[in-house]
Amino acid sequence: MLRNLTLTLLLILCSLPVQAEGFITRLLNHPVPGGVAVVGLPEQSEAPRASYQGKPVLTIREDGERWIAIVGIDLKTKPGQQQLALANGGQIGFEVRSKRYEEQHITLRNKSQVNPAPAQLARIQRELDAQLAAYAEFSPRQPSNLLLDRPVPGALSSAFGLRRFFNGEERNPHSGLDFAAATGTPIKAPAAGKVILTGDYFFNGNTVFIDHGQGLISMFCHLSHIDVSLGDEVERGGLIGKVGATGRATGPHLHWNISLNGNRVDPAIFIGAFKP
Repeated sequence: MLRNLTLTLLLILCSLPVQAEGFITRLLNHPVPGGVAVVGLPEQSEAPRASYQGKPVLTIREDGERWIAIVGIDLKTKPGQQQLALANGGQIGFEVRSKRYEEQHITLRNKSQVNPAPAQLARIQRELDAQLAAYAEFSPRQPSNLLLDRPVPGALSSAFGLRRFFNGEERNPHSGLDFAAATGTPIKAPAAGKVILTGDYFFNGNTVFIDHGQGLISMFCHLSHIDVSLGDEVERGGLIGKVGATGRATGPHLHWNISLNGNRVDPAIFIGAFKP
């Protein structure tokens, strides 16, 4: 009797549909500090709404089959259980795994870029406030693509998450991905979007922010020239500017940040170059 019941249950389980991981999940699901968690959502006819730590998250229908949330995880997050809040009041848990990041030691000739003078602090705070406001943007558009294009050709020079020491003093971890490229190299949009901020900033130099949709924001720093204006709509592959060494930079390169639901995450994930 028990054996027959066991066989019946096995047959039922084997007959249930298996939800295979889609391409986006395989590409993006790296739930570590500074990474991305892809979380399956309940089935419904309309796009579900969800939030993480009080901020809305990107939701899409993967492969036309299931709704998923794509959640950016802050670099300071401790490994362990996290909760995604649903608009209907429910919650879905996901696990953040551990990851160790390396150190990087940099020597700067301009010592004010390590310890800015008091007169420069007001400027730095104004620029920080403007950038944080840009990172907080959440437009309803769907990103044109989530496998992003590399904005410039060339080798990756400094990885995301590096603990950074300037002239021996520890500062914030590296919040983007650096590409080694010569001055004047064209920088192209990795996905379509709208230019929501430009400026010449103390640390970042010439900078462009692009909103790709639903809290997915790119920032490009140290440009020698900016080729877009505030409010411009940029197509995938469209020219943004040119590589330079403005701001706090020891040589020409492109620093590319990606922010997702207000958290800076590793751009290498979105170009298929993530290293666990």
